[in-house]
Amino acid sequence: MENVSNARISSIRLLEKFDNENYLDLEMINKLDRQERQQANEYVQGILRRRSYLDFLISQFSSVEIERMDLFFKNILRLGIYDLLFMDSTPDYAAINESVEIAKTKISSKSGDLANAILRKVQREIDNLPKPNMENRTELIATTFSHPEWMVERWVKRFGEREAFQLMQANNQRPSYFLRANCLKTSPDTFKLRMDKAGVEYEESEWLPGYYRVNTLAEVRAKGWFEKGLCYVQDIAAGFAPSILDPVAGESVIDVCAAPGTKTLLLAELMENEGSILAVDINPDRIHKIAENSERGGANIVKIQRADATEERFKLADAVLLDAPCTGTGVLSKRADLRWKRTPEELEKSVALQAELLDAAANMVNKNGRLVYSTCSIEPEENMMQIENFLKEYDNFELEELDDYLPEEVLSEDKKSYQTLPHKHNCDGHFGVLLKRKF
Repeated sequence: MENVSNARISSIRLLEKFDNENYLDLEMINKLDRQERQQANEYVQGILRRRSYLDFLISQFSSVEIERMDLFFKNILRLGIYDLLFMDSTPDYAAINESVEIAKTKISSKSGDLANAILRKVQREIDNLPKPNMENRTELIATTFSHPEWMVERWVKRFGEREAFQLMQANNQRPSYFLRANCLKTSPDTFKLRMDKAGVEYEESEWLPGYYRVNTLAEVRAKGWFEKGLCYVQDIAAGFAPSILDPVAGESVIDVCAAPGTKTLLLAELMENEGSILAVDINPDRIHKIAENSERGGANIVKIQRADATEERFKLADAVLLDAPCTGTGVLSKRADLRWKRTPEELEKSVALQAELLDAAANMVNKNGRLVYSTCSIEPEENMMQIENFLKEYDNFELEELDDYLPEEVLSEDKKSYQTLPHKHNCDGHFGVLLKRKF
């Protein structure tokens, strides 16, 4: 059980740091070997998806108030209870004994005894666990589904309780992933044969060509297909924005906020590696990812520039893609930490930054050129409300219909925008529009 212990200890330390700094330092588990890293990632993301509910159970079974607990110890309990309730592969005795041992060796013998008492109570009551019963309805829902109260309030008001519950339940599921075959290195048919031969279970998407849903990435990583550039991870909804931009061979394209470069690579595929793509990003820590992905994927037409798109001036392009920074409320299954990091104030800041970037992107587009604006958010302020405000100022742009590119079930009634929702479309939540510059 040495490997599991390493994964557990690393997970507990990472979660403790997140509680202290509100920052998910994945480097703390990336140094583990592949099996340990997968285990640790499952613990970290799973616990963050269920954090409020786990804390509720701790408060019900502990003689010590949870507010007074040492953060390291609290995360030992979170991990132990998560193991008992949600990890079918972990026997109950291992879930308890490992957690108790960590508490004893890393804190004290007394802490180990307390962890043992709490976890054994949970084990005894596992078929009859207490349920949240707060008088405040928002607090009750937030605790039950482990989402912050401000999100609960917004979504219940917007969707109604039943659909909001479905959305939050979808956010709390282990995500599946989409692989996209890199058509600069292989073909969809050849890639499918490769997966069949390797025994990779997949489901081909009917929405866009070359996308395959898989439940695990372990087999693909083990085969080294990512390093060879044969495929990459990209949610089907993330592929919509480059697809509606529809760049063709020979065009000039600017990809704003391009890191880590998976959309850039798709643009190069659609252009058959002919023309030019300028990939722009401000983040010095992420811009090298564009170069890595482009080189690995064989995208020879990509040039990279580190710049603040709101301040730099660029040569006008035939097509511009702005996949804008956002709150990420459409990807809370894969990025469970975001639900605890985001605030209403951050939403306001995000909207303001998007407006600046949209203004800058509009001034990069040639006459008769195209601009795609997209986010991985499900919040109206970041999406259609942002576009409505933009069109009030820019009468030289108009929305284009998207039914030639995307399935009807993801389109708005007027077919001029798309919005995916995790509980409805079984993919990440993304929004996007295609704008054409008239003059």
